[in-house]
Amino acid sequence: MQSRIMYIENKSGGLGGRGRIGRVTFSKTRKTIYYQDKCFQSLKGGYKANYYDMETGEQYWISGPKRAGGDRLYGQPGVDIDEDVRVEYWTKIRYRPDLVEKTSA
Repeated sequence: MQSRIMYIENKSGGLGGRGRIGRVTFSKTRKTIYYQDKCFQSLKGGYKANYYDMETGEQYWISGPKRAGGDRLYGQPGVDIDEDVRVEYWTKIRYRPDLVEKTSA
């Protein structure tokens, strides 16, 4: 399976949900995304969400992280970064090796 660092934000509580940076994997067809113990499928259109959790139905915004940061849909600060991707995120995506110790963006 292919994997990639992505931004994942739970939208089930409203427009400003909890967000994090983590490694997801894709199914062969790339129609299903797996992150931790969750399995997501595309909403194929939707309002401020583009995927849903196949088990709970909760809606999520999942996208590639931006080089300049600001991944949240409405710009709130405080995105957690998973420990297993922290160094790669700061060095290869944000080009900020001086920040590799930071656990949030």
